[in-house]
Amino acid sequence: MSDYKLTANVRHDLGKGASRRLRRVNQQVAAIIYGGKKAPQPIVIDKAAFYKAIEDEAFFSSLIDIDVDGSKEQVIIRDLQRHPFKALVTHADFLRVDATHEMTINVPLHVVGEDANKSIKEKVGVLHVLANEVEISCLPKNLPEYLEVDISELEIGDTLHLSDLNLPKGVTLVALSHGEEHDAGVVSITRPTVVSAEDEGESEAEGGEEGEEKPE
Repeated sequence: MSDYKLTANVRHDLGKGASRRLRRVNQQVAAIIYGGKKAPQPIVIDKAAFYKAIEDEAFFSSLIDIDVDGSKEQVIIRDLQRHPFKALVTHADFLRVDATHEMTINVPLHVVGEDANKSIKEKVGVLHVLANEVEISCLPKNLPEYLEVDISELEIGDTLHLSDLNLPKGVTLVALSHGEEHDAGVVSITRPTVVSAEDEGESEAEGGEEGEEKPE
């Protein structure tokens, strides 16, 4: 689990107009910390430091320490609001975490073992990644940065499901708590699609007919 630290200040000027001024004039991002037994706390974060942090995939599945005017909060990032067509974050939501209570959060899946997989290397099997992240439940101290999906022994026609994942101690998959019918596929390997020479010829002929110009 990665450690991230951010410095923030209490935000007193609220509203969309104020948020725009923060981004343009003060180079800050408006945000809020909520959850737990404390009241929600509007804050502002340095724009450059925050943008650098969100470039790292692990930031979204890690505990974050925020120093708000000298008062420390431990949080996870819950949501980002982005500008509809500009590369700007307009607001960030942080959720307080309690060391004694389990939390739910999405963590990324990292596929490993592709280079060692004979079905891919020797039989030209095609890898399909069916999920890029999963929702887990755990105590903050057990939060993994990501989960590995080892496909080194996967054969053509095989599918790895959620129940096949090796989970760290203290980590459970939320989907599986709802029953076996939620045991979705994560990755699979299939045979390559073979196009016959006859099919290729027909395709080229159809393309030629469509592309031909009609005589005037």
